[in-house]
Amino acid sequence: MRRTAFALALVTALAGSAHATDTTQRVQDELPQVTAWRRDIHQHPELSNRETRTAALVAVQLKKLGLEVHTGMAHTGVVGILKGGKPGPKLAIRADMDALPVTEEVDLPFASKATGEYRGKPTGVMHACGHDAHTAMLLGLATVLAGMKKDLPGEVMFVFQPAEEGAPAGEEGGASLMLKDGLFRDFKPDAMFGMHVVSSLNVGTVAVRPGPTMAGSDWFKMVVHGRQTHGAMPWNGVDPIVTSAEIISAAQTIVSRKLNIGDLPAVLSFGIIEGGSRYNIVPDQVELQGTLRTFDPAMRQLAIDNLKGIAEHIAAANGATVDTQIPVGDSNPVLVNDPALTARVRASIGTAIGSEHVIEAKPWMASEDFAYFAREVPSVYFFVGSTPLGQDTLKAPANHSPKFFLDEGALKIGMESMLQATLDYLNSTSS
Repeated sequence: MRRTAFALALVTALAGSAHATDTTQRVQDELPQVTAWRRDIHQHPELSNRETRTAALVAVQLKKLGLEVHTGMAHTGVVGILKGGKPGPKLAIRADMDALPVTEEVDLPFASKATGEYRGKPTGVMHACGHDAHTAMLLGLATVLAGMKKDLPGEVMFVFQPAEEGAPAGEEGGASLMLKDGLFRDFKPDAMFGMHVVSSLNVGTVAVRPGPTMAGSDWFKMVVHGRQTHGAMPWNGVDPIVTSAEIISAAQTIVSRKLNIGDLPAVLSFGIIEGGSRYNIVPDQVELQGTLRTFDPAMRQLAIDNLKGIAEHIAAANGATVDTQIPVGDSNPVLVNDPALTARVRASIGTAIGSEHVIEAKPWMASEDFAYFAREVPSVYFFVGSTPLGQDTLKAPANHSPKFFLDEGALKIGMESMLQATLDYLNSTSS
């Protein structure tokens, strides 16, 4: 009995090893092209809802593979559908395409020199978050899977999404708009996968966790109204700058004193303070903008109520008034990984790159509009290390930094992980 069990375990282990070796070779064959795509996209970044060149590149490649291709979804989104030669489940895999209003400071032969406009001002444009890598890797995966079409069970939808970083003011975009435009109307996947390169991990490491994984985010805005006066005679006016400073300071007590962050983390940050036109004039108004990040609906509402209350009471105490928008527009929901599916995907990634290189991710305060997809179908979103081996990740320039650097070894790890997870899901679910 023990010999039979041992033999079965050995056969299973050998089969898994062969499967992983096959995955590695398929990825290796496509890696030069994937790297070339990544560098081309990196050199020609485009802001949210403006990804026309990137979308055209993606559509051309998907059509070459013989996929059913849909363009123009959520402005510039591209969707490709691959139908395998055998019956099986439907799986969707997503990559985001947009860049950031950041001027690149990395010395690369393919560094971005692109410029654009953000909030009415000229800006440099850079793939400072790795979406160039995501797009290139998904194109590579589409190529590999198209080459396996005859023996592939099920169907795969490749989703190239615009505006993950947020649509420009006055526009809709991103995952929520793709869903509104009917992404899942004719193709409702049984599951969906996504991944993100991160500087917080070294190349060769992948992190994933079940349950709440990335925070929900709310954008808030306040306009504090005072009464303009000469800076030498502030008693003749109402100072919105001092009032704003008190609001910002008091708001920090919401997380530290009002929310039980022993259960789940939360963050409240101000990112924009705009007011005044001259050093010796107390202005009429000051605009404040910021972000609230939470993992729990009750904590979110408590924070919103407290922020509004603090702003209104401090303004009144100073003789000022305040208009609040909390939140502004749609909020990104919490990204929740399906626990059972996550366990399967983690095992698949372990097969691809070695289980010792797969760790459990900590809850990340950044938000991701992939969360909209995850609310519709069981989903898994994992993180791929992009900082070179030997470099301290705590000192590495973070995602969104003008110095963000992606070690291209991450392309291989990301593709191997996603390909193994995809093949295992399609084959195991169809059997």
